[in-house]
Amino acid sequence: MILTVTLNTALDLTYDVPKLVPHTSHRVGDISERPGGKGLNVARVLSALGHETTVTGFAGGSTGAVLRELLAGTSPDGSAPTGTPAPGTAPAPSPAPITDALVTIAGNTRRTIAVVDRATGDTTQLNEPGPLVTADEWTAFLGRYEELLAGADAVALCGSLPPGIHVGAYAELVRPARAAGVPVLLDTSGEPLRRGIAARPDLIKPNADELAQLTGSRDPLRATRDARRRGAHGVIASLGPDGVLAVTPDGIWQARPPAKVLGNPTGAGDSAVAGLLSGLVEGLGWPDRLRRAVALSTATVLAPTAGDFDRAAYEELLPRVVIEEHAPAA
Repeated sequence: MILTVTLNTALDLTYDVPKLVPHTSHRVGDISERPGGKGLNVARVLSALGHETTVTGFAGGSTGAVLRELLAGTSPDGSAPTGTPAPGTAPAPSPAPITDALVTIAGNTRRTIAVVDRATGDTTQLNEPGPLVTADEWTAFLGRYEELLAGADAVALCGSLPPGIHVGAYAELVRPARAAGVPVLLDTSGEPLRRGIAARPDLIKPNADELAQLTGSRDPLRATRDARRRGAHGVIASLGPDGVLAVTPDGIWQARPPAKVLGNPTGAGDSAVAGLLSGLVEGLGWPDRLRRAVALSTATVLAPTAGDFDRAAYEELLPRVVIEEHAPAA
């Protein structure tokens, strides 16, 4: 079982409009809603890849109730699961179970709204603030988390922190995972990343901006090496359309898609995390883990629904991802 932690879950709403024009009214076309927050996005992709996953974090209020209903697959909207193949392609494997281990809180789970402009392909994102989490709710979560670690093969700590959670929260979660011998991937930003990396997670996955904020360097290789010296055993830097750069104890690789693609990048980084985690628990070597991560993230950009991935594109891209090995890590 792979455990994903989303402290700031969300109900993700996607509105499709013919053209987004400021200061005017818009008639919305397609509407989709799904459980959101980075760790839930990761879990959805892992499920589509056939990996049993447990999600934990917080959910509360009426929005949290809808999120949990969707997570349980009881929504009446009939939305297709992540990774649904295009018509005429081979059927996707049956999704593996996603177990809901979210902790109920009094506050109302936030919503995020993505407005997709069909004319340009651009997406405008509106993110509500998260609910206040009390000290007692945090304590209840810590107890649940340590119980779940006992059955986990790997854990992903993902996303922003809601109000009420201290900035050292991820460091507090990395330590028991490492003590239990569970590989831990940290995907966050800002001060939570800075504090969390000092607890020595097995992997971090910043994007270029997050890496620059952490290290002060815009040079990807220099910044990634610097991040590793700060405590992470391995650093996988997302470089957008240029793929990922991995600095690990076993070496340095860059993985690139075979060509740049246009589309909606929402959720692409979360799909990359799912690729890395699934490859880890399957015992794949670094080149194959990175190949999977890049193929999944690119297939997510190509998907018609934000946060989904196009399975046919993923299967076509997987053998074509370009892997370049660099000199061994210092």
